Amino acid sequence: MQILTSRKYDEQRLRLHYLDGLRGITALYVVLVHINRYVGDQLPLFLLLFGKTLRYGRFAVAIFIVLSGYCLMLPVIRSSNNYMSRGFIDYIKRRARRILPPYYAALFLSLLIAVVVLVLNHFSIFKWHESPNYGDFHPFFSYVDVLTHLLLIHNLSRETLGSINSPMWTVATEWQIYFLFPILLIPCWRRFGLISVVIVGFLIGIAPLYLLNGLFTAGSPWFIGLFALGMAAADIGFSQKPKLIAIKNSYPWILLIIVFSPIAFLTEWKKFGLDVWISDGFCGLVTAFLLIYCTKSIMESKKLPIMLQLLEHPLIVGLGSFSYSLYLTHGVVVTLLGHFLLSRELTPVNFTVTFYLIAVPMSLAIAYLFFLVFERPFLSSFRNKT
Repeated sequence: MQILTSRKYDEQRLRLHYLDGLRGITALYVVLVHINRYVGDQLPLFLLLFGKTLRYGRFAVAIFIVLSGYCLMLPVIRSSNNYMSRGFIDYIKRRARRILPPYYAALFLSLLIAVVVLVLNHFSIFKWHESPNYGDFHPFFSYVDVLTHLLLIHNLSRETLGSINSPMWTVATEWQIYFLFPILLIPCWRRFGLISVVIVGFLIGIAPLYLLNGLFTAGSPWFIGLFALGMAAADIGFSQKPKLIAIKNSYPWILLIIVFSPIAFLTEWKKFGLDVWISDGFCGLVTAFLLIYCTKSIMESKKLPIMLQLLEHPLIVGLGSFSYSLYLTHGVVVTLLGHFLLSRELTPVNFTVTFYLIAVPMSLAIAYLFFLVFERPFLSSFRNKT
């Protein structure tokens, strides 16, 4: 990803490839999390310990949301009037072109595969064993499920949120935040500053939880606050305001990451009984610190930290280029393969090892093909080259 910053950096291209690298690693982690749902506890210690690291799937979603706020805020920071240069309608058109074609393509393919599964389930000896404990693809769906997915509102109800292709619920949440960004969040940021926009984002997000008896909380509306954290990270990283420059240069970002990361993990533990938005919020805060730290390191043109070198490795960046396609398609791939392997009556160790060795490369391969057909043609960079 190339970012042309304002004033101080307007004569050079600042390359933030680590953003794609972070997307890629996060998307791959989501795939591993969903594979791990099939894995039992009758395994060697090293496999059990590996599985323990895959319990933080929500953190991956939180990272995606903060990244989205960060990237969409960058053009606003660079603009002369701190607003969208082409206006609201053009912004929505560009977001729709980027997000909706792959989404609807994945939805159509999911429904097509579901129909095939239902036909086999009804007219052959094949039987689909639906279980709530695992699986992110659900061929048994209703007309309401299909309609709410088409309208991107299936995230608002727990009955429809996990239907058809479960990971798609986050796309609906992000799509709704896209409208709040120019209508609410940017005006609040321009008038009151970055701290205020983060507070407003979280207050709006958690209000249904406490004031409306949990209405709409299935879709995690507090992600509005996480999106605002991404906006704040972009503001600190690129603003020419003296106060924000001082904050960027004086705060110990790596120390803040080290201090707040354990808090995010601890607040996620179910035994504490905390509301989920708290751990999501700390994860978003750590992600914002990480974005500021990485961008600052690149700006200073020093030797990049090992962590940043990893995120900017060409393979990781390449993975990030089709991470959206991977996110949309992997649930179907993992679930179908999981059901097939469960019918083979393998030992727990053989099942687990075989599942990981097949599901990961298969998910990547199918996602990349999906990217070439349904996502890349709608990317602005590809359309400009064409």
